[in-house]
Amino acid sequence: MKLTLDPGAAALLDALHAAGYAAYAVGGCVRDSLLGRTAHDWDLCTSALPQQVMELFGTEQCIPTGLQHGTVTIKYGGQLYETTTFRTEGSYTDGRHPDEVQFVPDVREDLARRDFTINAMAYNAAEGLVDPFGGQADLQNGLLRAVGEPQQRFTEDALRILRALRFTAKLGFTLEPATAAAALAARDTLRTVSAERLYAELDGLLLAPGAGKTLAQYGEILGGVVPEIASRSHVERIGGVVRAALGGAGIEIRDVDAIAVTCGPGLVGALLVGVSYAKGLALAMGLPVVGVNHISGHVAANYLSYHGLEPPFICLIASGGHSHIVRVSGYGDFELLGRTRDDAAGEAFDKVARSLGLPYPGGPELEKLAKTGDPCAYKLHAGFNAKPTLDFSFSGIKTAVVNILHNASQRGESVNSADLAASFQRAVVDTLVDKTLLACERYGETRVALAGGVSANALLRDSLARRAAARGFEFYRPDMRYCTDNAAMIGCAGYYMLMAGHRHGLDLNAEPSLAPGDTPVPCGG
Repeated sequence: MKLTLDPGAAALLDALHAAGYAAYAVGGCVRDSLLGRTAHDWDLCTSALPQQVMELFGTEQCIPTGLQHGTVTIKYGGQLYETTTFRTEGSYTDGRHPDEVQFVPDVREDLARRDFTINAMAYNAAEGLVDPFGGQADLQNGLLRAVGEPQQRFTEDALRILRALRFTAKLGFTLEPATAAAALAARDTLRTVSAERLYAELDGLLLAPGAGKTLAQYGEILGGVVPEIASRSHVERIGGVVRAALGGAGIEIRDVDAIAVTCGPGLVGALLVGVSYAKGLALAMGLPVVGVNHISGHVAANYLSYHGLEPPFICLIASGGHSHIVRVSGYGDFELLGRTRDDAAGEAFDKVARSLGLPYPGGPELEKLAKTGDPCAYKLHAGFNAKPTLDFSFSGIKTAVVNILHNASQRGESVNSADLAASFQRAVVDTLVDKTLLACERYGETRVALAGGVSANALLRDSLARRAAARGFEFYRPDMRYCTDNAAMIGCAGYYMLMAGHRHGLDLNAEPSLAPGDTPVPCGG
């Protein structure tokens, strides 16, 4: 196979060969050339030692970039060419640089230290492509694979985890399964990387053409959601989702009487996509549009599961972004009685799960782990929750978990993760149930409902059901399929708004900070 070398790189390789040294173009320039892309940075590797490189090309043309690691930058033809002596590396104590390097005569030994197979190829005109780890085949198959043992590569430098995601997004590749598993297992080590280095890789990842696909496929490696990418994904998928919903219901758009759409609270980008699409569809079809409060939708999930349920009742709304106790006095009328003072319940679950090394989203994973633990093993309390107020707090409980883990690590001791997860879950659930039943007693309501994504938690469902029954209260909880965010609950809430005479015009907008019970504006009867 013949590649077209950069003229300056070719001249430097020829000079090194003429002086009796082995020399190759290496890394990204070889990868990009094989992909038919323009290579902008031409890195070289050689058997020549740094001092020999400087003697050959002259000290005025050479920059001693990193002599201890074998790197000299050569100025040639107005360009810079980073040239590194073949080397092997020792351990990475600082998580970025090898503690020591050893210069070696064989390029294949040098390629074995590199991060991914597609970057572990070398080329010169005399020998052609040197590819000991199958990088060319991985390029052809669209795979990103670590060289050697993936866990070792990521342990050496945690930033390689983000670099792997950047390459998949830039090239449209997928991670080889063992490499993906190792990246997920090592994701917490990203905390050791400086903000400046993280920013550079994240910037490249988010600006890459395949960023949305990469984050959708490997989002749990980063442990969160990137709002801008989520919005882009909404734009790409919303039309197909609507068509699929109509097809699944066996109807056409002309059979629809009205359009309900979430307009808040939530991430503004995603909300804008839905609101804009709904208004456009309503205008095109001549249909009324109703803007729905997302929290009202969660409460309405109970109406889908219990057709005879009517207000008034007390409802605990617990999700990743919201934790409220409300008195539902009408289908769209809520009175806020109590709320979290800091983290929402679902948010606290996710943060503790991350501290325990569990994948994102952490709530279901923590619940699964807690099933095998002792809920009484650790006493986790927040002093604020002992007060007679209906508000509550989870930051103290979360911090207690983090401190237990940190103190054990400092002492070189292990922690029973299942016991800690079970104790944390019990502390949160007991707080939510205590406050909800206190609200029922204080406001004289004998019916209590549960809503929101955290309502899928089995311990919360069972505890509130059991303790409500012990007080003679009626208890309602949505079917599991209606617990997390879904269109059915928004449609149900929209139906009751429509029956009450509410309509919105084309000036309906996203309201990311909409409070529970607030009606999106403008709204006319």
